[in-house]
Amino acid sequence: MSFHLHKFPLSSRSQLLEKLVQEFSASQESEEETKCVFSLRDLPGGATSLLLIAKFCYGVKFELTAAEVVSLRCAAEYLQMTEDYGEGNLISVTERFLDNVLRSWVDTIKALETCEAVLPLSEELHIISRCIDSLATKACADPTLSSLPMSCQSAAQSPTATALWNGIHSTSKPWPKTEDWWYEDVAILEFRLFKRLVLAVGSKGMPSDRIAGLVMFYAKRYLPLNGRQSSFPQRNPGSRIPVMSDADQRTLIEEIIRDLGKEDRAQLDEAVLQDLLIPNTGYSVETLYDIECVQRIVNHFLFVDREDDDSNFNSVVEEDQLADSSHSLTPMTMVANLLDNYLAEVAPDANLKLDKFLLLAATIPDYARPTDDGIYRAIDIYLKAHPWLTDSEREQLCRLMNCQKLSLEASSHAAQNERLPLRVIVQVLFFEQLRLRTSVAGWFFVSDNLENSQNLSGSIGQTEDPAIPVNSRGGQISTFNDMRERVSGLEKDCENMKHEIEKLVKTKGSWSNFCKRFGLRFKAKPFDLKSTMLPCNGEALQPSSKAVLDKKQDHGQRN
Repeated sequence: MSFHLHKFPLSSRSQLLEKLVQEFSASQESEEETKCVFSLRDLPGGATSLLLIAKFCYGVKFELTAAEVVSLRCAAEYLQMTEDYGEGNLISVTERFLDNVLRSWVDTIKALETCEAVLPLSEELHIISRCIDSLATKACADPTLSSLPMSCQSAAQSPTATALWNGIHSTSKPWPKTEDWWYEDVAILEFRLFKRLVLAVGSKGMPSDRIAGLVMFYAKRYLPLNGRQSSFPQRNPGSRIPVMSDADQRTLIEEIIRDLGKEDRAQLDEAVLQDLLIPNTGYSVETLYDIECVQRIVNHFLFVDREDDDSNFNSVVEEDQLADSSHSLTPMTMVANLLDNYLAEVAPDANLKLDKFLLLAATIPDYARPTDDGIYRAIDIYLKAHPWLTDSEREQLCRLMNCQKLSLEASSHAAQNERLPLRVIVQVLFFEQLRLRTSVAGWFFVSDNLENSQNLSGSIGQTEDPAIPVNSRGGQISTFNDMRERVSGLEKDCENMKHEIEKLVKTKGSWSNFCKRFGLRFKAKPFDLKSTMLPCNGEALQPSSKAVLDKKQDHGQRN
């Protein structure tokens, strides 16, 4: 655009224009008055700014807005319109107006939006930093005590409600503000400015949950699941937020992760199941949820956890030592429970491949699971949803759990679970019997000590010690009776499990085939439940039933 202007009004206010006029005049051989022509292609704001500058130099009054002040301030700096070229020159005028703009939330947003077009001058003049600091201060203020408008959008649509009563217009009270009143306003900013605003509110002490809410709001505006906008509310027709392509959305996601996720990135132990249920939005959708994404999240958590352990201990730590360390055990155990619940949630998906399930389940180390009830539940659900698995695949899947770490309730369920391989069921029954045997031995040890103490006290003094309260002696007898009842109950459970093993052996084949299948190294002989228990380390465990009966008879005779 060409402007036909007088040289004196412009050169009297601008050092740059004065210099250009002098250089052009010096280059002319003739002293006759000629037209001075020069180009200002790098002028911030372009023709719009030059038009306002011309009006200012000619003394024409005009209305300056928040959307124009940044470009005009940068143009004045470019033309060097300082106080040396007239009092109240354009630099000082725009600076005073900019100070007034920064007092208003809405005007500051408008001014900050225009800063991108006049870079790098807007950065060098600290206009961007001043706008961001102003917005951050207002965002961190208590919304209930602030007189700022609730948002630019609400101010433009319905700032206040107007009522008509008896021909007189009155204004009703504005809507109350919430903590997220400013999310929609700053969501229109370009990501570079948005990132600086997030860092600014964080440095001013804004809680992390509010910052996370702001980032989520911004992401939902620009990242509608890679083009799947139908599942989100449609934008307003007059919205200033552009629709981004899939490539731009991917770039934005990477920038958010890279620039806004530098602190506290290993907080998987604070997540809940719903946080991991990420829909699979890829073009080749195989599973309902994004299993690979969760795999990467867990791997990153384990990597950061190992780095923390190395920095804290400054040495290589063995797995059993890590198990004894409360520093690593607590968050790792929470992640293990979270992952087991996630596996149980995704296990019913018929498209979930076995290798993906195994890879994700095996990511967590064994010491992180105090009990294996969670992983057993996930395995059982997967077996139920995938009945076509071969025997070898079922065996491979069941290796994920440790039968010794199952609770009593889980063991009882697994012993009757027809979906499990026979080897696993036998292992569960064996360890359960071993657990019951240990419990029975422990109860008898306690009962023997109690009885010996009673006999010892009876031999020392034939008369009853008056110092021992009657209630105490009655409590000892009651405790002994309770122990006998619990031992009896354990015996019944043990017998029931023996019958279960007998049924399994009869169903699956002879005992010799049973031994060959599971690689037992002792001489095969008829499986007699009355004389033999399941082998452990090549030795036959003798049943405790006869010992239990002898103990009970002996106690009966002594009583």
